[in-house]
Amino acid sequence: MKEIGAYLKETRINNGVSSEEAAEDLNISESQIDNIENGNIRAFKDIFLLRDLVKSYAKYLGLNSDKITDDFNDFMFEHTSKISLDKLNSEKNLKKNTNQKKVISPYTKIPKPKKNYKPFFIGILSFLLIILVIYLIVKLTNPGKVIDNELKGVDVTYEFSY
Repeated sequence: MKEIGAYLKETRINNGVSSEEAAEDLNISESQIDNIENGNIRAFKDIFLLRDLVKSYAKYLGLNSDKITDDFNDFMFEHTSKISLDKLNSEKNLKKNTNQKKVISPYTKIPKPKKNYKPFFIGILSFLLIILVIYLIVKLTNPGKVIDNELKGVDVTYEFSY
């Protein structure tokens, strides 16, 4: 944070702006400007307020506020994390290079494998195709002609009585 604060202070001085003027323009106290420039993060109770102040201050000075915010977030991550950012990056690079499998802790939710319904649909379509082929074979052989020929010689008359 001291590097970020020193960079902000150097930019403010190079722009010819006093800390009183910057504090007035940003509507914050001069002590807050001094604490930001000195990297005194303990002077701020709320880290999110500090991040917003740093971003506003960088924007006020004409700097890339997104880059300053990213640098601040990296600093806070290293400051609050038990694992350094360098160690995380080296592990990430190692994992990319060795293609290690993901380690799953007992607290990690294990994703369920996706179900493959493709064989099921292929089976149903195959069954329907077989039924269709059997139907067409029966229809083309037309066993109904045999019944028609047997009935040709039979005289069918109906009697109705009232």
